[in-house]
Amino acid sequence: KRDYEGFLCSLLLPAESRTSAFALRAFNVELAQAGAQKLPAQPGKLIKDSITQKTTGLMRMQFWREAVENIYCDNPPHQPVATELWRAVKRHNLTKMWFMKIIDEREKNLDDRAYRNIQELETYAENTQSALLYLTLEMLGVRDIHADHAASHIGKAQGIVTCLRATPYHSARQKVFLPMDICMLHGVSQEDFIRGKQEKNVRDVIYDIASQAHIHLEHVRFLPFYLFK
Repeated sequence: KRDYEGFLCSLLLPAESRTSAFALRAFNVELAQAGAQKLPAQPGKLIKDSITQKTTGLMRMQFWREAVENIYCDNPPHQPVATELWRAVKRHNLTKMWFMKIIDEREKNLDDRAYRNIQELETYAENTQSALLYLTLEMLGVRDIHADHAASHIGKAQGIVTCLRATPYHSARQKVFLPMDICMLHGVSQEDFIRGKQEKNVRDVIYDIASQAHIHLEHVRFLPFYLFK
């Protein structure tokens, strides 16, 4: 329900790997929900609610940081996702570093501000989406630098597109996270997105950001196939 596309993609994996794949996806959803923002009931409560949400988010991130540490000590907490994650780690010898990168980057993202530039968005995507793909490759028994290179670009493209797709949702809640450098380049303000404007300069911002995702996909598309044999 929370990651239907990820669920569908996991169904394409070998049957013996699907349970572990679902555990990875569930872990990612848990962290994503920790950073989710809700529209406040009253405008006057915006600051208070924002602080409360960040505090709650930090507590959940700390729970998962400790949970991962305990998982690697064979002492997972009594929580369904953590239990399945422990089984996946034991079964596939998954690298702890990737879990910690995802947690750390999600925690930094709780600041609830726009990305300063496209590179900052790419860094976020690398440490979340790409890291999740690295774990998925390990789960499938693939430990190869060339496969990781492809996963890095795919994860960045996915992260950029996710940011774009979420823009209408965030704008309706008075939030805009698109890279500020590209918005400034085209003379577009956050208010333009919040008001739902569709002038050419607004469309140009979307085009430029989407083009960066396309560049990452092109990098993968033209990687020599012999590298993956």
